[in-house]
Amino acid sequence: MTLLTQTTQIVNVLSTHRVIAVVGFHHDSVKPAYYVPEYMHRQGYTIIPVNPALAARGESHFGHRAVSTLAEIGVPVDIVDIFRRSDKVRLHVPDILAMTPPPKVVWMQLGIRDDAVAAELSGHGIDVVQDRCLLADHRALL
Repeated sequence: MTLLTQTTQIVNVLSTHRVIAVVGFHHDSVKPAYYVPEYMHRQGYTIIPVNPALAARGESHFGHRAVSTLAEIGVPVDIVDIFRRSDKVRLHVPDILAMTPPPKVVWMQLGIRDDAVAAELSGHGIDVVQDRCLLADHRALL
């Protein structure tokens, strides 16, 4: 459990973790919160959209129904990918910590960072990536 910053650590995450829950998933294909998960889906990752508004409408994306919370996901999740503003990340900590089993990694997308949340999650044995883009790292490193 640590803050992952080294290239070898990021490659390991991208190579071994295949199920991604996307907090803040967006249905608009021009938004990063759509096209980044869509790219990862095309690369063979399982994508589970987490967005209460989309869940209320019964929307499905990439073969999975959108859920309102991480607690509603019925399969183990490797990565929780966060597309929320930095000041909103803390709101998701209780939901992340309540996951059974817990995710292996919490990934905060490019421009998203909360060092206190990262330390708290690391203290619970969850690795954390901050301020990095899954799509860009996948393209560059794999």
